[in-house]
Amino acid sequence: MASSNHGIDEGTATRPADLEAWRRRIPILRSLIPLNNCSQAPQTQRTRAAADAYLESWRRDGMDWERWMAEVERARAAFARLIHADPDEVAVTTSVSAATASLASALDFTGARRKVVVTEAEFPTVGHVWLAHRKYGAEVAWTPVREGLVRLEDYDPLLDDRTLLVSATHAYYQNGFKQDLAALAEKVHAHGALLYVDAYQSLGVCPIDVKALGVDALACGALKFLMGTAGIAFLYVRRGLLERLQPAVTGWFGRADPFAFRVNALDWPDTARRFDTGTPPVINAYIARAGIETILDVGPERIEAWTRGLGRRLVDGGRARGLTIHGPEDSRRKTPTTAFVCGAASHTVEARLRARGILASARGPVIRLAPHFYNTPEEIDAALDALAEILPTLSSPPAA
Repeated sequence: MASSNHGIDEGTATRPADLEAWRRRIPILRSLIPLNNCSQAPQTQRTRAAADAYLESWRRDGMDWERWMAEVERARAAFARLIHADPDEVAVTTSVSAATASLASALDFTGARRKVVVTEAEFPTVGHVWLAHRKYGAEVAWTPVREGLVRLEDYDPLLDDRTLLVSATHAYYQNGFKQDLAALAEKVHAHGALLYVDAYQSLGVCPIDVKALGVDALACGALKFLMGTAGIAFLYVRRGLLERLQPAVTGWFGRADPFAFRVNALDWPDTARRFDTGTPPVINAYIARAGIETILDVGPERIEAWTRGLGRRLVDGGRARGLTIHGPEDSRRKTPTTAFVCGAASHTVEARLRARGILASARGPVIRLAPHFYNTPEEIDAALDALAEILPTLSSPPAA
């Protein structure tokens, strides 16, 4: 690749070090352009080697739980490092659904504070968990999505002395809109409530410091921008909250001493491990650690700068090609994920892009293009050219 940034401003987007070397470690790049990172990360040589290491251990040794549990702890520590937390503030779980359910089960909805404020931008699984807890007394109120955005002022009518928790996605899965977590945390805490964040659509391309932001709890899986796989997720819970939270969604690894095997005792560790449940997802932990360490090695700040430039190229290039963008166009208010309106034909568009060697992700009326650190400006242009050619061929034109 030439040394030029191909139109990306050097002042705000620094090409990741050894970009070509990183690209050589992602086999799918030899045949496809993966711009579906908001749905699925590509396999790397590093994540494949991690999976193979577990499979070889299982084949060779039959059982090596000491080694396998050590790998789970390494994954926990890598996630903690990424979000600037302590490992003892991180639980290992299987999905954001499970993490949210576990956190919800630890809350008391019988007192004066029983309201949970949820944004309409949440991925459905998160909203479903809070709705399911209405039978335990939870009252669910909804912050609206307007014009593809969640506005900070729209929380105001919903926050009061009955608010227990605000559940807010960092980035809207449909179009990449990004909430100002620091401002939201300040607003939420002014009412004595807690802030829980789903970072699945941002962590890996947006640096997150949970301490600096004032987040009380945060969940994220490894499947998307963390370059891992499904079947594992992490739940951060601020240390000062842990003592008062006893989740009903629990299991033997949530005990102070799991290997004491006391069936009739529910003892709690003084760490976030109280949110661990059953036997941890071992092979997933191997892969997740490899993915997270890739993000750490490339550098979260450098990734953000580079992908923000790619996101700007998507917006500017899409506009220049007459495409309709869903959600914000200002790169400071969004992740690199950029959504283009396709109407009811979004899955058809996804299939036609795949036929041209471009992986995208359909959601509702939009097709999402979501670059990561290894993508190039040329790949962005190729995807936009293909999209601009495909959309006019649809039987019904997309609605603005």
